[in-house]
Amino acid sequence: MTTHPHHQPHPLAKALPMFLLAGILLSLLDTTAKYLVRDHSLFLVVWARYAGQMAVVTPFARHRAGPGFWRTRHLKMQVLRSLCLVAATCFFFGGLRYLPLAEASAISFLAPVLVVVYAMPILGERPTRARWIAVIIGFVGVVVLLRPGSSVLHPAALLLLGAAATNAMYQVLTRRVGGDSVYTTLFYSGMVGAVLFTLALPWGLDQSTITWQEGGLILLMGLLAGSAHWLITASFLTAPASLLTPFTYVQLLWATLLGYLVFHHLPDGGSALGMAIIVASGVFLAIAERRRARLERSFP
Repeated sequence: MTTHPHHQPHPLAKALPMFLLAGILLSLLDTTAKYLVRDHSLFLVVWARYAGQMAVVTPFARHRAGPGFWRTRHLKMQVLRSLCLVAATCFFFGGLRYLPLAEASAISFLAPVLVVVYAMPILGERPTRARWIAVIIGFVGVVVLLRPGSSVLHPAALLLLGAAATNAMYQVLTRRVGGDSVYTTLFYSGMVGAVLFTLALPWGLDQSTITWQEGGLILLMGLLAGSAHWLITASFLTAPASLLTPFTYVQLLWATLLGYLVFHHLPDGGSALGMAIIVASGVFLAIAERRRARLERSFP
């Protein structure tokens, strides 16, 4: 007896709830980081994020890929891409100290658009017209967001642009480690940052005392980072990236809501417009890429 294709569950049925939950956890992670970075060193906050991610992800990677999960065919590339992720985190958390959560998140969402710019020299991919349109729309959004007189026109906005640029480089370099297991790649993403910041921790700690409540938040950050990366990896193993990418931008809703609930900040009209334009560029890019992939499958 043959089964009809429509009886098979859609790949998004399982992947999307995991992906959306990861977005909520990442927004909670950013909110916790913004709360902690106001009174504590950036160093401590970044260390907590990576040490926690490694603690959650390592047993998972070992369970799924066996005891040799750490072996890689691309050691230099794994370390380089993980260093890009560490730089992106430092820039982003540093910018969060000065800028509202929602606007900061929006600027960091330029990363998928910047991937288009990097893909040409690094991967040898020729950008399509749709990709260039997405790049232009994305930068228009940033210009609107950083207009004169806006709360985002602050030197720290450069840190967030740095976060988007290094995050995009991390995403492009991730494509260069294709021969490795996804669990190996997940392990290195957390391990490089955890080792670096643990070694440098004695020099990076400030003199401020940590309350029990803040200690709990530091532990929570690690748990949030590890769980979010685990969920993202699991969702990409279940459904293609082209289906999931447009849903990344749902995270901006959580960032706006948490920014209001925790820090009593709502984006003004101009900032909301800039954020909407950045989201539109990313969604347009994701839809165009999905259509292109479908056409390539139709005409091999």
